Amino acid sequence: MSDVVITQRGRLGHVLLNRPQAINALTHQMVVEIAAALDAWATDDSVETVAISGAGERGLCAGGDVTAMYRSAIAEGADAGVAAAAFWADEYALNSTIAHYPKPYVALMTGVVLGGGVGVSAHGSHRVVTETTTLGMPEVTIGFVPDVGGTRLLARAPGELGTHLALTGGTMTGADAIALGFADWYVPSVALPTLLDDLERMPAADAIARHASAVPASDLLTQRAWVDEAYAGDESVVIVERLESSPVAEARAAASVIRGKSPTSVAVALEALRRSAGLATLEQVLDQEYRVGLRMLAGADMREGIRAQVIDKDRTPHWRPPTLEQVDHAAVLSYFEPLGERELGLATRPA
Repeated sequence: MSDVVITQRGRLGHVLLNRPQAINALTHQMVVEIAAALDAWATDDSVETVAISGAGERGLCAGGDVTAMYRSAIAEGADAGVAAAAFWADEYALNSTIAHYPKPYVALMTGVVLGGGVGVSAHGSHRVVTETTTLGMPEVTIGFVPDVGGTRLLARAPGELGTHLALTGGTMTGADAIALGFADWYVPSVALPTLLDDLERMPAADAIARHASAVPASDLLTQRAWVDEAYAGDESVVIVERLESSPVAEARAAASVIRGKSPTSVAVALEALRRSAGLATLEQVLDQEYRVGLRMLAGADMREGIRAQVIDKDRTPHWRPPTLEQVDHAAVLSYFEPLGERELGLATRPA
């Protein structure tokens, strides 16, 4: 069976991510097939609502296929990075399509929703989380940075909570996701099959309202005081030093976590969030993320991070440079320089 199953059920166009053995991690072909389905349904009067969900019990989507990205990064000669760049170009275009989709786009964000999984869900118009949701942008763990429009979502979270999550690679519960602007409704996971059935015959908002329950309190929101104080500013070293000297145990633990991530990724991710906050559109953010992504792909830390976490699984990456204090600010800024003819250009494409 295909890695993505496209069906029409009554008035519902349904996208089922179907790689449960990989927590439905996205391949390039899956992105192409999803985009084609959305394009077809956009002008099909027989489809009233679109929904996306994941096969299996583990989650909607664990992100992009990082093994394929690793192979692309280590390819030799003219092939180096080409496959990953093509994947990101189509993936980011899909993220933009979802954000502007002319019909209700219902994302069932249950279980694991990471990286690229956020991209195919959190830009939708109707975002549903459950008690099982674990949502995050953990890219700094593999020597990368949040992408798929994630820097825009994180930058818009209350206070500095998005910065905290970006630099630690931390995750949110379903309640946290709603509080931070990544989701809209809280539905018990046992109700999702019935919700999909209802979407076949009634408007999306009505179907969701039938199953939505009260949103639990967000634990992350209770931590805003120390988070906002520690993560203010544009210097990652200063942020970590504040965390390390904080009387709050959670702050000191966050500092230790950040120290274990790629120093370059942490510094670039912080710069990306600050810049994203000043960009007017999602497409401008995606263009920026594409620039950063290609340069991350050409660097050492992304290859090393994926090797340590996914390929060899020794969990001992050797970052270059090894500490935040050794990261050169000019080098960080270079990740954001225009790409010339290689620019993605989503922000300048006709609507």
